[in-house]
Amino acid sequence: MNIRNYNIYFHTHTISGIIICALLYVIFFAGSFSFFKDEISAWQGNQSYEQHKEEAFPYGTFLDSLDWEYGLSGRDITLYFYPNTTRAYVNLSASKDTSHHQNALEGAYFNYDFVKQEAKSYSEAYDLGEFLYRLHFFAQLNEAFPFNIGYPFGYIVAGLVSFLFLFALITGIMLHWDKIVSNFYLFRPWAKAKTIWTDIHTALGVIGFPFQFVFAVTGIILIINTVLLMPFSKVFYQGDMEKVFEELEYNVDIDRDFVGKPLESVPDIAHLIKDMQAMWPDAFVKRVTMKHYGDESMSLIIEADADRRQSFSGAGFVIYDVKNGEVLRDKSPNGPSSYLDKVKSLIYRLHFGDYGGYFLKIVYFVLGIMGCIVITSGIMIWLVARDKGNIPKRKRRFNFWLSNIYLAICLTMFPVTAFTFIVVKANGHADQSLIYQVYFYSWLLLSLYYSIRRNLSRTNRETLLLGAILSLLVVVSNGLFSGNWPWYTLEHGAMDIFFLDMFWLCLAVIAFISYMKIRKGIAQKA
Repeated sequence: MNIRNYNIYFHTHTISGIIICALLYVIFFAGSFSFFKDEISAWQGNQSYEQHKEEAFPYGTFLDSLDWEYGLSGRDITLYFYPNTTRAYVNLSASKDTSHHQNALEGAYFNYDFVKQEAKSYSEAYDLGEFLYRLHFFAQLNEAFPFNIGYPFGYIVAGLVSFLFLFALITGIMLHWDKIVSNFYLFRPWAKAKTIWTDIHTALGVIGFPFQFVFAVTGIILIINTVLLMPFSKVFYQGDMEKVFEELEYNVDIDRDFVGKPLESVPDIAHLIKDMQAMWPDAFVKRVTMKHYGDESMSLIIEADADRRQSFSGAGFVIYDVKNGEVLRDKSPNGPSSYLDKVKSLIYRLHFGDYGGYFLKIVYFVLGIMGCIVITSGIMIWLVARDKGNIPKRKRRFNFWLSNIYLAICLTMFPVTAFTFIVVKANGHADQSLIYQVYFYSWLLLSLYYSIRRNLSRTNRETLLLGAILSLLVVVSNGLFSGNWPWYTLEHGAMDIFFLDMFWLCLAVIAFISYMKIRKGIAQKA
């Protein structure tokens, strides 16, 4: 490679990397934990999906309670089921029949647990799994940004970071292309600091390149899918987002006029859902919609995905005419997939890693944390390369402060995440407000503390040690406050809760070993 091209790749890789490194670290760290979103929800709620997945949900009792409180006649009712949980988000539209209930014109949106038979608002049902998942694409910034710009600000930031990350990946691999094989096997632990960080950055960057490339591309597509659909809908669909989602087959609907004549009796919804499950074994019911409830025009729409371990892109639906029980339209999730299904599923499955069980989730988590190490090693390379006598003192001071702040923000995420798990478990009734306060305030305080300390080596060591101790206490807190000791959850088949405890225990052991290795290395140098 000629020197001109090398300099172009080097400077573009460095500049794009240092601009986004802290934000990208947050995306990778929070995203790595959100692979276990379902397990985190089960752990926090003390309710294992593995123990209850064979139970039939009491739809009849659920609808009766809703009818008493809201009056269901003439409403559209949609249940959004969370995968691998016993919960669903319930959306009630305003009723087209305003004569039967005083709240007929009021809609509702809430979370319902079919095992506990308990309804909660979105804020009350908010858990750490949801928090970490939404943090990895900066959804919280949508709420915090003080100006209304017409588009979700957090998603725009995440999209820009993903785009710059893809740019940094490509320029990085081009930078090392000529020596990609020889540098891959090169590791010099006894060399100077810049050489060590460079070797780590290069080796882990090359190993994780395919994974990181896939995540950058799928992340960009998912963000564009969210942000750019808004102006697209305004131009071509007069702002009707429902129509856009129908065209893209995200929503299945049927056009039927409200008749205004009540059914003699509403059939058993659970029975129709069981018929669908018998027709398509192992399919996951992801959404149930009841249109014009209680009216002669009532229809039931059940949308399902095929078992992800058997079909990568299977998606189907069945639409019943409730009055006579006839199937109006259907599409099997186990049949041939359309091009649109294949494209959507490929993007989602590759990004979320939900098609290979715990083994694949662990692989994705490890590769995600490797991305975090690549980011921090890149910061250290950038700092050490600019800490030279020929660089003016004011610039060196700025470079150090910038790196110091970046690393303080990044490295404190580990102990802060473990600490929030402990607080949430100790509280027992944590909601969105509490999770926000605990996580963001403790993160701010710890980041400020280590920024003021101005000792990068101690920041690294102490956050590792603190994270190891708190990770162990996560497991202990689950036993103390919920009675869910690992041996208890294992014995009772609560494998999702047991897995998460073992996951935190492994993190504690790895972090403590890493801390001891670093401490031993410093002692040997001294």
